[in-house]
Amino acid sequence: MLKVAILDDYQNVAQEFVDLKKLSGRYEIKVFKEPFENEDDAIDKLKEFEALLVMRERTKITSNLINSLKKLKYIATSGMRNKAIDLEATNKRKIVVTGTEININPTCELTWALILGLAKNIKPEIDNMFQGYWQTTIGLELKGKILGIIGLGRVGSQVAKIAKVFGMQVMAWSENLNLDKCKELNVLPSSKEDLIQNSDFISIHVQGGERYKDCIKLDDFDKMKKTAFLINTSRGHIVNEDDLIIALSTNVIAGAGIDVYEIEPLPSSHKLRFLPNALLLPHIGYVTAENYSIFYNQMFENLESCVSGIPIRVIK
Repeated sequence: MLKVAILDDYQNVAQEFVDLKKLSGRYEIKVFKEPFENEDDAIDKLKEFEALLVMRERTKITSNLINSLKKLKYIATSGMRNKAIDLEATNKRKIVVTGTEININPTCELTWALILGLAKNIKPEIDNMFQGYWQTTIGLELKGKILGIIGLGRVGSQVAKIAKVFGMQVMAWSENLNLDKCKELNVLPSSKEDLIQNSDFISIHVQGGERYKDCIKLDDFDKMKKTAFLINTSRGHIVNEDDLIIALSTNVIAGAGIDVYEIEPLPSSHKLRFLPNALLLPHIGYVTAENYSIFYNQMFENLESCVSGIPIRVIK
């Protein structure tokens, strides 16, 4: 039987979305619930497996890992893009990499949960209610505020549409900003500097990769309004984390809503966890029952197709 490893099932829910027992007649399946301690640990625990089912951008599938797993034939990832997989190395080894469909609306929904959470002081008010206090903060209205969107792609466009419903003004910037899309959505195209200086809320929706690494640094925070909030549901390394900690701890900006981090899971001792003006979530932007059902079922569909010699949803 083909040996299959399901990686990083943090919540131990894979079996809730696909019948692993039904598949056990064809595959020998092992679920890994915890992140690996390091790459050597991953190599040691995965060396006997022929197929890996991975949640995108959790475990890094590096060239060293790929070349160390001599029996590896197939990788199935959630989504059709996974920057954590070294595709050059998989191509050299002739390892078939496949992906799945993904619903993008949950990330937009979570973005607004963070914006509203910050504007209405949801977390401190919830905490204070449990301690017996009543009305301890003063919130903000969104109507008339300026939302700056970095990246007006599929998610950014959804975020912009909802901002209009709230009566907000919307600016957008990216290195490849589509002006036709701006016109269609009634969004003001902007330079990065103007967006940073004028926005009341800044929400990031560009793809990961080197192009936008450290896109927001300390000098950018210094240019923001002291009342501004930063939202990042995209990728951790787009915002320089050390600079974010400085900006929040010294009240250079009012606060931040963060769902993504440079290191995930975020270490329990990480400084971000202890900042009162940081609204933190554990990368749950895509973590929905609907998405998990798509991910796990299509991963096994992909695996079946690979075993039959006619792979589907191949990532090249």
